[in-house]
Amino acid sequence: MSGKPGEEGGGKPRESTPRVARASKPEGTCVRVGRVEIGGPGFVVMAGPCAVEGLEQTEQTAAAVAAAGAHVLRGGVFKPRTSPYAFQGMGEPGLRVLAEAARKAGLPIVSEVMEATQIPLMVEHVDILQVGARNMQNFPLLRALGKVRKPVLLKRGLAATFQEWMLAAEYLLDGGNEQVILCERGIRTFETAMRNTLDLAAVALAKQHTHLPVIVDPSHATGVPELIQPMALAAAAAGADGLIIEVHPRPEQALCDGQQALTPERFQQLMRRLPGVLHAVDRHLWRPEIPAHVAGAR
Repeated sequence: MSGKPGEEGGGKPRESTPRVARASKPEGTCVRVGRVEIGGPGFVVMAGPCAVEGLEQTEQTAAAVAAAGAHVLRGGVFKPRTSPYAFQGMGEPGLRVLAEAARKAGLPIVSEVMEATQIPLMVEHVDILQVGARNMQNFPLLRALGKVRKPVLLKRGLAATFQEWMLAAEYLLDGGNEQVILCERGIRTFETAMRNTLDLAAVALAKQHTHLPVIVDPSHATGVPELIQPMALAAAAAGADGLIIEVHPRPEQALCDGQQALTPERFQQLMRRLPGVLHAVDRHLWRPEIPAHVAGAR
């Protein structure tokens, strides 16, 4: 496709995404969620169930991922499903369950918002508002979230080009919300052995092109539990700022995407292996800074 620089579909990404481009903020953006910093030197892990199914399941998962070292609890209460007959999430009651589980585990929350009318309710309970892959080009939703002063996690659409992903982020920044986190979650290709194809080159490109933090979702990208750990480690080596991973205590009983969820034991194994890979690329898992006066007293 041809076009003049700056026109939609033409030119280089930096020429049509002035707010997203790294040149607009060379020092990079660090999104702060409570004490957690996303986009700084520390690598952040978000983990939890694909869908909130009840209090016991959510609290059990939250406790497990927190104990393993996760920094943010993920959980869906509004679920966009391909089939109208599939489990659509618990809705508002699920949001209260998620908030209670997060409070007990001491973790902030990331959860998906599907439409603008849900924003006021979500803002009350959720620390990071997720835009799912299917809504990446829901422009009215992006414009509404651009006016919100809470972090937004923007997933790449399953058939979106890199340029389209960046332009979606531009909508958010153009509205005034600078707390944007990009998420590569795999794109649809001709390959059928996996759910999607994880585009790690796009992660490296995004880190060069934009000042925004970039995380990776190896759960949706592969759809295969055995592939989640190697792709998560590869994402860390490729320069991602973090991961978002699905964890369920009993994947075989999950109401949503159980086939791609890690058990708590597998998640713990991943968390044990991450520091070694991060060390190899001069990174480390995020940890809260210890005040100087406290460190000196030790």
